[in-house]
Parts: sequence; structure tokens; C-alpha cells
Amino acid sequence: MLVKLVSWNVNGLRAVVKKPDWSWFDDCGAQIVALQETKAMPEQLPQEVASPPGWNSYWDSSTVKKGYSGVSVFSRLDPLNVTPELPEPRYQGEGRLLHLEYPDFHFFNGYFPNGGAEELDENGRHTGRFKRLAYKMGFLEEFLKLACACKQTKPVVICGDFNIAHAPIDLSRPGDNLKNTGFLPEERAWMDRLLEAGFVDTFRHVHGDIPEKYTWWSYKNRSRPKNVGWRLDYFFVSADLGASVRDAWIDSEVYGSDHCPVGLALEI
Repeated sequence: MLVKLVSWNVNGLRAVVKKPDWSWFDDCGAQIVALQETKAMPEQLPQEVASPPGWNSYWDSSTVKKGYSGVSVFSRLDPLNVTPELPEPRYQGEGRLLHLEYPDFHFFNGYFPNGGAEELDENGRHTGRFKRLAYKMGFLEEFLKLACACKQTKPVVICGDFNIAHAPIDLSRPGDNLKNTGFLPEERAWMDRLLEAGFVDTFRHVHGDIPEKYTWWSYKNRSRPKNVGWRLDYFFVSADLGASVRDAWIDSEVYGSDHCPVGLALEI
């Protein structure tokens, strides 16, 4: 069976569903749709959006701050189990993770933390320290432990906004961003460890080192028309699914958010 999965950081679902771009949902032809940064509780959305006919709908919304973070999954396949959040209580409450277990694979939809704003010293000078970097790295470590544990039981598929550009090819101006969160050495080293743990970056698996392929563009300075972007959104699979990958893509022509959707086709 060919399964099509798509993932999109919508940067506010209540706003996106009012735009023509939301036709993407009906047109994408996927069996599993994962959204990040929904910034909404399902009851804040029209019924046909929160629970569209023909879909199983699952939500993990932020409980610590309304209108913040949040992930959802819409599935035409029936999962065996659905679990929100990481097991570690320190990293719960922000609505950042949904874990669906299907008969043939584990599926994770994650909106991984941003490193936050840079801290300044008393004279307003840059310190190189970021307010949420420790939280981000802790979250990533706990997630890697969970993904590796699940990989021992059945194959794993991971998607979402990782808030990390892995390699210089994954952003348009790597030299200018070596000290910026999202491209810090420790963040990139964690992604190295994800690959070393037996996970495959499906876009690179299919397309190799094709340049100038990004999934996020700042709203500032006409970044998207100029393609000044970062690849922050990914599909990873455990290595035992590598041979099952039929396609992986970036839907850069889809607008409505500062991110664009990414997709994966798997033969299960």
C-alpha cells in the first residue's frame, strides 16, 4: 500500500483556513496530514476544519499559553494508539508532539522548540546565549530517546518543524548564521546524532545534495520571492523504511504561511 504523508507548519491555523491557500488540505491527496504551530484549540475552529468528515482528528494544543504552539494530525488510517507530549513532564504543556502508533509504523508529528531570543549583557551587547536553547536541547534529547525506543518495536516516521537547518546547503546564507539559533553547532550535532541513530532524511535520500531547497522564509525583506530561506521542516524514517521511500518533496509553491508543506510517499 502506498501511503502519502504531508506536513505543514501553518503558523496559525485560524488565519490560514480563511485564505484560499487552505484548499491545499482537500487537494493534497494524503492519508496522513500533520500540522504544526496551529495556535488553536479545536473548539476555536469551524467544525469542518477541526474534525473534517472522513478523517480521524487528533490535537495537542498548548495548555501553558493560549494561541501558542500546537500540533494536529488528520488521518484516514486508524491508529492503534495516540499519545500527546513527551513522557518527561518538564517538556509537557506546550502542545509540541503527537505520537500515533499504526499497525506497521510509529508516526511522530513534532513542533520542536526554537532557541529563543539572544540574551544581551547589561550594556546591550550580544552574549551568544539564547533564552530557550537549554530547553530546546533537553526536548530534543528526550525525543531522541523516545524515537529510538519506538524503533526497537516497529519502523518509525518522524515529521515536523525541527527549527534546525542541518547543513550549510540547508539555508541560503550559512556564513551569516553560524552564531544564530537554528544553525548552532550543538543543534546541528544533535541532527547528526539522529542520523547516526539510524534515521534517514528522506528529502536528501531521494534528491541528494540539490541546493536552494528551503521550507521557511522570513516575512521580512521579501525573503520568499528572493528564495532567501532555511530548510527547517523534515520527514525522517528509520533505516528499515529507507527502501520503502517512493518520493519526498517540498511544496514551495504553496503559500499561506511563512513555511511551506513537505511530503513523503511510502510503500508500506
